[in-house]
Amino acid sequence: MKSMYIGSGDVNAILAGIKTKTYQIFFARFCSGEVPYYNAKLSPIDACRTGAILEERYLLSLPDNYFPQYKVTSKEMDVFKASLDYGEVVVGKLKNAIEFKTIWFEDFVSIEMDLEYIKKKFKKYYIQIQEQLYCSELKEITLKFCPVYTYDDKINNNRIIDESELKCIVIKRDNKIIEKIKERGVFFQSIKNHFKE
Repeated sequence: MKSMYIGSGDVNAILAGIKTKTYQIFFARFCSGEVPYYNAKLSPIDACRTGAILEERYLLSLPDNYFPQYKVTSKEMDVFKASLDYGEVVVGKLKNAIEFKTIWFEDFVSIEMDLEYIKKKFKKYYIQIQEQLYCSELKEITLKFCPVYTYDDKINNNRIIDESELKCIVIKRDNKIIEKIKERGVFFQSIKNHFKE
C-alpha cells in the first residue's frame, strides 16, 4: 500500500505514546491506502505558504547540483522514507543535505546556534533530521534557519536570500535517537511486509 511509509515529518508521531491522538492520526493515515498531497504554496496559513515560497527562493542561491525535495529511502527498513529540502548530488551520489526552516524574525533573533539549545528548543526538527540521516546514510545534515520579515507573497516571491542572513548548525548522527526511531519502526515495517506478500 502506497500510504505505508514513515516520512521525516511522521517520526515525532511514532515516538509519541500509542494512545496519543498524534500517534493514532498517523496510524490511520499509514493504513488508509491514500497518500496525502500537500501544496504548501496554496496554504491559507501564512507561515506554511511563506515557508514554501522562501524554500524556492533559497534554491536559487545554491549550486546547480543541489536538488529540492530529494527523496531517500532506508536500505535497512524501507518503511522509512525522507524528503531532504536540498540534496547535494556529486557524480550521481548524495554527498550533502540542507534542512531549511523559516521562522518569524522576532523569534529568529533569539535562536542560539548551540546543539543542546537546538535539541531542547527545536526537538521536533532534531528528531526529523535524525530520520533523514538514517535514510540517507549521511553523517551530518546542515540545519539552516531563515528569518521571515513579511507574509506578503509578492515581496517574498521576489526576495533574494543571502547566506549571511541565515543561522546554521551542523547536526550529526545521534545513534541513540536513530535506534529509538528504528525500534518504533519495526511494527510498521512488519505491517508493510505483510501486505507485500
